[in-house]
Amino acid sequence: MPAKTKKSKKNIVIDYVMTYIDQYKFTSNNKIPSEVFLTQRLSVCRETVRKALKVLQDEGLLYRVHGGGTYFDKQMALSLSAIDSSADFRIAIIIQGTDRGANSSLVSAVMDYYSNIKVDIRIFYTDNKLSNERRCLLSCSQGFDGIIIDGVKASMGNPNLDVYASLYQKNIPFIFYNNYYSDTHYPKILNNDEEAAEDLVGSLAEKGHKHIAGLFLYDNYQGVKKYQGYAKSVFKHDCIFDDEYVHFFLTEDLVNKESLSKSIWQFLKKIPSCTAVCCCNVMLYEALKNTMMTHNLVIGRDLSVVCFDYSFEDYEREGITCTVSRSYEMGRLAAKRLLEMMKDPDYKRKDYSAVISPQFYKGTSIKDIRF
Repeated sequence: MPAKTKKSKKNIVIDYVMTYIDQYKFTSNNKIPSEVFLTQRLSVCRETVRKALKVLQDEGLLYRVHGGGTYFDKQMALSLSAIDSSADFRIAIIIQGTDRGANSSLVSAVMDYYSNIKVDIRIFYTDNKLSNERRCLLSCSQGFDGIIIDGVKASMGNPNLDVYASLYQKNIPFIFYNNYYSDTHYPKILNNDEEAAEDLVGSLAEKGHKHIAGLFLYDNYQGVKKYQGYAKSVFKHDCIFDDEYVHFFLTEDLVNKESLSKSIWQFLKKIPSCTAVCCCNVMLYEALKNTMMTHNLVIGRDLSVVCFDYSFEDYEREGITCTVSRSYEMGRLAAKRLLEMMKDPDYKRKDYSAVISPQFYKGTSIKDIRF
């Protein structure tokens, strides 16, 4: 994977706001999210948000209304987002926006893959809300040649399947990245989460751990598949299977870190025999780590911890035993398959789906309790 320059936190905020503006420029809304929302959503301090917004204010794109919030100038937003008529393809990337590491890798991968051809790429955030997903899909129902989509609440019934069906009928190729809707036949690029669970639970079992807890998300496809893989691996390795050892969260629960930490601590207090925890993603891992630090507990000493899809680049320095997120590789493959679909008038007759094997990293976060 090519080296990538890490974005500053201020630029992360600027990118998020610019994407938000791009989504809302054709609606009646021109108020951007509050500073509090941006602080929580992007895990940055209030001062960073203010500096980022000041950059956009100085450029004339944003303006403040005393006591009423911050708004964007629609005329300027429209002039900045004119369609590139010289582009060979116009592509949309629809992502949740919750996992910053995975989102950044996906976008970088797609842009890298299309770097040698003229492609106009637009990014849309759903914030894991079905209403936002619907609006994004409708915005992409004309003027786009292809779409890469990270599905919203993919383990639940989706009221937007009619829009997906409409896109399909209009012959606008789209491919799911990570999350997809199991009752559909559309192409998808997925992780092999069962294999990942086998790596993680197996690494704990071989060090003597039998009481292994799990923190999972239940509103997306990945979280459900990871839980299923975890349960299967617990049985395979003769570990203790107990409903009390599993705690499920909604993706929205990850935003309020104080509430999330309290919930994790209450969960841990109810399972004193637990010696290890599997975390569904890096955000739950960070929440668990911060909770443990608050209560003077140390990973690898007081509790062994493993993590699915660690999406930041510091996993070696962090020392976490994990499956490393392959979002960059998945993004490149999604971009490749989408390009093939856009060039193939008979693409509906072929299978463009793929499953990516996990990359396992053995760190120092597991204590050997066999002796």
